[in-house]
Amino acid sequence: MLSPDLVDFTRVTAHSGRSVSNVCLVTGSSGLIGSEVAAFFHSREFTVHGVDNNQREVFFGPQGNTRWNQGRLSRALRRFTHHELDVRDRAGVLKLVQDLKPAVLIHTAAQPSHDLAAKIPFDDFDVNAVGTLNLLEAARRFCPESPFIHMSTNKVYGDRPNAIALKELETRWEYADPAFERGIPESLSIDQSLQSLFGASKAASDLLVQEYGRYFKLPTCCLRGGCLTGPNHSGVELHGFLSYLIRCNLEGREYRIYGYKGKQVRDNIHAEDVARFMFEFYQKPRCGEVYNLGGGKENSCSILEAIQMAEACTGKKQTHRYVDQARIGDHICYYSDLSKMKTHYPQWKPQHSLQDIFQEIVASWHDRLCDTSPSR
Repeated sequence: MLSPDLVDFTRVTAHSGRSVSNVCLVTGSSGLIGSEVAAFFHSREFTVHGVDNNQREVFFGPQGNTRWNQGRLSRALRRFTHHELDVRDRAGVLKLVQDLKPAVLIHTAAQPSHDLAAKIPFDDFDVNAVGTLNLLEAARRFCPESPFIHMSTNKVYGDRPNAIALKELETRWEYADPAFERGIPESLSIDQSLQSLFGASKAASDLLVQEYGRYFKLPTCCLRGGCLTGPNHSGVELHGFLSYLIRCNLEGREYRIYGYKGKQVRDNIHAEDVARFMFEFYQKPRCGEVYNLGGGKENSCSILEAIQMAEACTGKKQTHRYVDQARIGDHICYYSDLSKMKTHYPQWKPQHSLQDIFQEIVASWHDRLCDTSPSR
């Protein structure tokens, strides 16, 4: 079994006699992270192939529609090709990867809501776990030297972070245990916790990605994301915390707070900073790695604090209603310890501040809400 030490897969590819392509394959390419990854790798002279079938609209209704983002990519990126493909389509996935043999495969497609997963358990597991297996096996067969980067989630830890001692401050919960001063490390167990069906399906995909890295010695990593956000998010109530909150504020809609006094904390990371880390991993891949990927303590905020920041950015008062029932398995306080990422990839750090993120999302929703086309 190979330890997750640094491996120069570029050198392996060159000596194997196989051609080194400049193709980047991105699943979920019309979503927040996928679209940012497509644009970022395109700017690094990659030919980008995106896989998306607007399943987000199926999951979340018209407000989850991502066709507008697909169109934006097709107009803006000269070397971008869209593929209307569902990751559950095993034959279709195998054929596409065989045809393209991408230099890097970035998997961001998912059913992303832990609330919705309980209502559609088969769809949730088939998209998150089986879809990931389809892509991993395709990579093993047709481009085993190419880095495989998987967008996992911090929900694989379930409610275990809630067992950490907390202290209540005026507007947020905070860790009282000094061992977690910098946040949640990758060493936290994912066992014996209430994960939600979404957390379970993503944990299955997470373990598969690790095992293909360790057992088959493929260059793979799982990125256990916190609140991934940015201006190109189609935020809805069940997924997309900051984007949805800001949209509610701009449209004068009521925002519902679920439990924990509105003091629950999340760390927020801009999609471009996610894409930048993926590029770092592509350049220096490792086998079967896991990283907690978020904004860290510096980019963390509670819901109450987020409402205050949204109001400051828009100048509009936010109406909200408190529901005294937390979401099942929801984290009270979660922000990522970025120590491991920064040790392995010292050139990377988040470049977008929390204030920058709010301002970009506000500007994006202003533009989109002025466009009355039904796809937005």
